[in-house]
This record gives sequence, structure tokens and C-alpha cells, in this order.
Amino acid sequence: MADSTLTAPRALRRWSALPVAARIAMVYVAARLVTTAFLLLASALAVPGSRFGASPSLGSFVVGWDATWYWFTAVNGYPDVLPRTAAGLVSENQWAFMPVYAYASAAVGLLLGSWGAGALVISLVSGYLSCLVLHRILRPRIGARAAFWAVVLFSCAPLAAMFQVGYAESLFLLWMLLALDAVMRRRYGLLYLLIPLMGFTRPGVLAFALFLGLFGVWRLATRDREPLRAREVVHILGTGALAVIVGFSWQVIAGIVTGDPTAYLATELAWRRNWLPGGESGFVPFEGFVQAAAFWFTSWGLGPVVGYVVLAASVVLIAVVLVAGRSVRRLGVELRLWAASYLLYILLVFFPQSSIFRLLLPLSPLWGAVAVPRSKVWRFGVLAVSLLAQWWWIYNMYALGYTYWQIP
Repeated sequence: MADSTLTAPRALRRWSALPVAARIAMVYVAARLVTTAFLLLASALAVPGSRFGASPSLGSFVVGWDATWYWFTAVNGYPDVLPRTAAGLVSENQWAFMPVYAYASAAVGLLLGSWGAGALVISLVSGYLSCLVLHRILRPRIGARAAFWAVVLFSCAPLAAMFQVGYAESLFLLWMLLALDAVMRRRYGLLYLLIPLMGFTRPGVLAFALFLGLFGVWRLATRDREPLRAREVVHILGTGALAVIVGFSWQVIAGIVTGDPTAYLATELAWRRNWLPGGESGFVPFEGFVQAAAFWFTSWGLGPVVGYVVLAASVVLIAVVLVAGRSVRRLGVELRLWAASYLLYILLVFFPQSSIFRLLLPLSPLWGAVAVPRSKVWRFGVLAVSLLAQWWWIYNMYALGYTYWQIP
């Protein structure tokens, strides 16, 4: 009896004695095994009419959906003549997909035998490294235990399958978290490398440009508490300008290669036509969310006015949480400014549909706020809900995927 009584404390001491990186690795591997089990179950439940057909392999999931576009980009490059529909509108093409992940996966895949294998390794490794950086960012602000729980929730999040498929999200998260860590530690020199990597991995670097602008204003306003030296001003301005240049450079590159200055935006809008057919009116900031509010609430039988009211109320509620939420405030100004910048960026450019959950992954530092409450019931409850949501998402996107709202 005495030996069994001491087993748990002894195991806990051994666990605590392990390096943080080892403990995070064990959690991450366990989380990936759970996700793999979900994917295997999704394969077993897939029906002939699903996106992947009956009994697809895990490899099919890895290279499915947008991963196919990254593979196609790595193999064929970018078109110098934009493909068009029968109506003469620009159709979906590779210009919507940035080159870093596509070609990095191809390079690793040369050693492993296939592009999909390379993509899987990059996503898996990037996910683990992202866990390490997230813990490093959060620990000084919310404490070691809460930071570790944030990593647990991040590893088991509803869209944690992104760590195991050929999407650029995992690699972008790594660059983004490293960039936030550099800003929070005032090591701005790293940003000159990380900003181009972010910008050419997936869209979102313009949100980081906005973040740097807001951060600079905050540093100026608080210079009496933390001296603002000329060198820091130069770095904030320089990296902010670099982020803006990188953010718009892909549009310029696409325009030069194709001879059409609207090539990139027209390509992005080609996907929106799948939801709102009837033409190509060009990009208008904020229009996507307004259109989506009307589209979704009308399709649910509630009408566009209800959609507009819900959209406005949601924006106000999120703003209040970021400004006044007690747990969110624990994360520090930098992470709150990043969350606000990224949400504003999404509001500006995106048409929300089922992919909105994937596009919100850069808000992952907010898992720190979720992990702050010390209640075990709360933490394990959130973990259970996250795993259930992960299974629901995998089932719909990979086992089924045969209707318009089942697109990752």
C-alpha cells in the first residue's frame, strides 16, 4: 500500500525533473497520436461520396484539399498566363499559394521520396517548435504551469490536424511566434529574416506590419516606463516598412510575371465566387464580412439584417475582451496588439466561410488566456471540448467534405 501511495508523487517528481522541451515533446507526440487516431477513424467512416472516397489513406489526407495546390505549385511553378473560366474571369490558380512551404516541402521530400512526406515532416516539426516558442512567450507572463497548459491546449486544439497535413499554417505559426518573441524581447534584428519568411509562407504579414505600427505607438506612449532609444525607433520603423513591402510584393511579382497588375487579387477573389457567384467586382475592404453576414444569415432563414447586427455585436464584444478581459490582459500588450491587428486584417480582407477557423490559427497565443484559470475542472473541460471539436472538424472535412461548408 505504501509503495502504491508513493508512486504518483514519485512519477510527478520525475515528470517535473524533465527538461521543458522533453515534457512538451511528450505532450505533442501524445496529441499527434490522438489526431492520427481521429484521422484513421475518419478514413474508416468515409463514404464513397465523400471528398476522398471510401477508406482513403492517411497519405491522401496529407496531400488533400489546399495541400494539392502547394504540391501543384512545387511541381509546376506559377503561371505566366492566368487561367480563365468560360465567362472570361480569372479562375483558381497557384498565385494564391506562397512559395516557401511548397518548395521547402519539395526539398525535404527529395530526401524522403515524395512531396507529401516532406510536407508532413515540415508541418510536424514546425508544430513542435511552435509549442516551444509559445511556452517561451507565455511563461514570463502567466507562469510556468499556465504556459504549459496553454501548450497542451494548443497541441490538442480543434484544428490541430494542421500539424499533420500539407498546409502552410504550421510553418507560418512558427515564423509568427518567433517574430512575436523577438519583439517582446526587443531583439529586432531577427525580424529582418522572419518577416520575409512569414510573407512568403502564407498571407498575413500585413497584419504584422499593423502590429508593428501599433507597437511603435505604444512604445512611444510608454517611453517614461521603458526608455525608447533611437536604435529601437529605427528598428521598429525599418521592420514595419519591410513588412509592408513584403506584404504587397507578392501582388507586384504576380503582376510582373503575368502582365496583369490585378493577378493576385483576382486569383483570391476567384475562390470567393464559389460562394457568391455572379461576377468579379474587385476587392473592397471589409466587404467580405458584410457580404458573408447577409449570405449566411439569409441561408439560415434569419435575414441579412440579423447578420449585420450579429457582425457588429461580435466586433464590439471581441474589442471589449481584448481591452478589458482579465485573462487576456495577463498576456501583455504585445500579444493583445497582435490579436487586434490580425483580427482587423481578417475583417478587412476575408470572406468568412468554413475556412475561417483555419485562418484564426495565428491567434493561438490567446490559448494563454484560456489556460490562466487554475481550476482543473476548467482546464480539463476545455481540453475535452477541444478534442471533441477536433474530431468533429476532422470528420466533416476529411471523412465527408461533400458540401459547401465542409472545406478546411
